[in-house]
Amino acid sequence: MIKKLKLGDLLLEHKVITHSQLEKALHIQQSSGKKLGDVLIELGYITETELLLFLSKQLNLPFLELQYYKIKPEVIRELPEAIARRYRVIPIDRVKNGFLVAIADPTDLLAYDEVSRKLKKQIRLVVVREKDLVRVIDEVFRRTEEIASLVGELEQEIGVISPKNELDEEMGDAPIKKLLNSIFEDAIQVNASDIHIEPAENGLRIRQRVDGVLQEQVMRGKSIISALVLRLKLMARLNISERRLPQDGRFSLQIKERKIDVRMSTMPVQNGEAVVMRLLDQSQGILKLEDLGMTERQLVVFKHHLARPHGMILVTGPTGSGKSTTLYGGLSEINSPEKKIITVEDPVEYSFDRINQVQVQPKIGLNFSTILRSGLRHDPDIVMVGEIRDEETAQIALRAAMTGHLVLSTLHTNDALSGPIRLIDMGVQPYLVASAVRLIMAQRLARRVCSSCSESYVPNKQELKWLASITAESSSSIHFARGKGCTQCGMRGYKGRIGVYELIEMTDEMIDAIREGDLKTFASIAQKKSFYVPLTQQALHYASLGIISLEEVLRLSVELTQD
Repeated sequence: MIKKLKLGDLLLEHKVITHSQLEKALHIQQSSGKKLGDVLIELGYITETELLLFLSKQLNLPFLELQYYKIKPEVIRELPEAIARRYRVIPIDRVKNGFLVAIADPTDLLAYDEVSRKLKKQIRLVVVREKDLVRVIDEVFRRTEEIASLVGELEQEIGVISPKNELDEEMGDAPIKKLLNSIFEDAIQVNASDIHIEPAENGLRIRQRVDGVLQEQVMRGKSIISALVLRLKLMARLNISERRLPQDGRFSLQIKERKIDVRMSTMPVQNGEAVVMRLLDQSQGILKLEDLGMTERQLVVFKHHLARPHGMILVTGPTGSGKSTTLYGGLSEINSPEKKIITVEDPVEYSFDRINQVQVQPKIGLNFSTILRSGLRHDPDIVMVGEIRDEETAQIALRAAMTGHLVLSTLHTNDALSGPIRLIDMGVQPYLVASAVRLIMAQRLARRVCSSCSESYVPNKQELKWLASITAESSSSIHFARGKGCTQCGMRGYKGRIGVYELIEMTDEMIDAIREGDLKTFASIAQKKSFYVPLTQQALHYASLGIISLEEVLRLSVELTQD
C-alpha cells in the first residue's frame, strides 16, 4: 500500500524547498489546478528526477529508469489504455502473485486503487519519470485499437446511409475527421515520414514509414475507402469526381501543437484508390549542416563551395535519400540580406524567409526550365533547382553557374562518380559540365543504432568474409554495435537516421578529363584522391564508431550494387 502524505509539508520538513517557495507554488496550484509537484518543477525549485528520488525514498519504493527496462507489451495491455493514460501508470512485468507497476505519481491513491481494482491482483509499485512512461504508452498502444474502432464505427454508418458504400461531401463527416485525426496523430507519435492508405482485397491497409521502413496495419473496412479518399481529396482541394487518373495535392493541419504540411498523391489501383501522404513537420525547422552526418572534412569542403560566388554543387542519390534536406541545410547556411536566392521546386517543402521559392506547375506550362529561365532575369546570386530532369533544365542551370551564379541542384544517380556521366547522357556538352560543376556529393540515409539500448556485436562468418573483401583493416580490430530494443526505440534497436556522404571536389585533372569526354579517366583520378571515400567505406566508418549497425552497412552495400 502507498500512504497518503502532504508533499509540500514533507519537502519543507526536509528543507528541499523554502516556505516562500511553497506558498508561491500553492498559490499557482490553486489557480491552475495542476499538481503541486508539477508546479514546483515548472518553477525550477526542484527537478523531476530529484522529486521522484525523494518520493521513492520517503515511500520506500524503488526508482526505475524505464527506458532501460525490457518491457513486455502484452503485460502493459493488461491495463486498459484509458486508465494508463489518465493515471500515468502501467504494469510492466509479472511478479509473484501479481504485477510490477510503474507509476509517475506515487502519491496518487486514486490511481493505486483503480489499478488494483482493474488488475485484480497484488501490485508492486516502482517510480518512473512521466515522460518515459508516456513514451511507453504511446509506443505500446499506438492508436491501433482506436483506429480499428473508428473504422468499424464508420463502416456501420456507411452501411446505414448508403447500400452502395458511397458518401457525399457531408455524410459521415465527423467519424471521418476522428479517424483521420487518429491516423495522423499515430504517425506523428512515431515520427513517420509517410502514410500509405491502400485498399486491400478484403479490407483496409494503413502503412507508415518510420526511419525508412514501412510498418503495416491491416484491418476490416474496405467499404470506408471511398469515404476516406473523398475526405482527403476535399482537404487537398482535388477533383473528387475523378477516380480514373492520379492526382497530387497538399494541405496543412495542426497535430499536437505541431504544424504539419502534407503532400498527397492518389492513384487508381485494382481495389479502388490508394493514397500516399508525405508528412513535413514545419515546427521542427531546417536541420543544420552539422546535424546531417557529414564528416568534419566533408563539412568544411561543402561550406567552402557554398561560399563561392559561382559554380554548381550537385547532390545525388535516389528518392528518399535526404538530398532536399541537404540542400535546405545549405540554403539556410548562406541565406542573408546580402544574397538574393531563388529556388525552383516540385514541390516547395519548407518555407524560408527572404528566399523566393517557386512551385513547379506542369499543368500550366510552369516547368523547371521555364521558371529557371525567368528566374535568372530577377538578378539572383544563388539559384536552387530542385531536380535536373532534362537537357533543357541542365543547359540553363550549367550556363547560369558559368555566368556568375551559385547553382545548387539534385540529380538521380547511384553515386558521385556518375554525376557527370548522367548530365552528358542527357545531351549536355562535356565542356559545359567541366566548366560549371565544382562539387558532387552522393548520399544515403542509414538508421542510427538506438543509444539507449546499444550493445556490442560480433560479426558472424559470412559478415567477416564480406568485411575482408571491402576493407584491408582486420575485422577483429573493428568494434561494432547494434540495438537490442528498448522503450526509446519501440523495441526496434534503431532510432533516427544519419546521412552517409560521398564527396568529389573537382580538380584541374578531373575537369580536363571531363572536357575531353574521357569519363573513365575522370573516375580513375577521383578514386585515387585522398579525400574520396566511397559510400560503403563511409558507412563502415560510422559502424566502427557504433553510430550505425553492420546490418545497415550491408543493406547500403546491396542497394548500391543493385542500383
